[in-house]
Amino acid sequence: MEYPIGLFLSLAVAGLATMIGLDREAAFYPTVLIVIASYYVLFAVMAASGRTLVLEIVVASGFLVFAIIGYKRNLWLVAVALVGHGVFDIVHHLLIDNPGVPHWWPGFCLVFDVILGGLLAVHLLTRRLAAR
Repeated sequence: MEYPIGLFLSLAVAGLATMIGLDREAAFYPTVLIVIASYYVLFAVMAASGRTLVLEIVVASGFLVFAIIGYKRNLWLVAVALVGHGVFDIVHHLLIDNPGVPHWWPGFCLVFDVILGGLLAVHLLTRRLAAR
């Protein structure tokens, strides 16, 4: 069920952002990437050890760096990082043991991240948003 919900919610967020013009702003997708990356830190705060929290902060910081550099230099980095985060969601449990992560989260976030990263790529390809 997490896959159709991720699909519906990602399209709803993207549709609303398009309707009100948020997706025309270069900061929109980098901000979404920062928020998406922060959820694993939240899950670690809720139910994991200090070691897990540190690992999640390190990983989230990597996505934060992609968001900042992508915003400042080239939004293609943000598109790649969004899709990359979706892939990361699927292998996350193999790399970091975080008991706070809901069992449905990886599938939901995979779909959400890949859809938004793909939509950003479409915007960049159609020049609706400048890559810089």
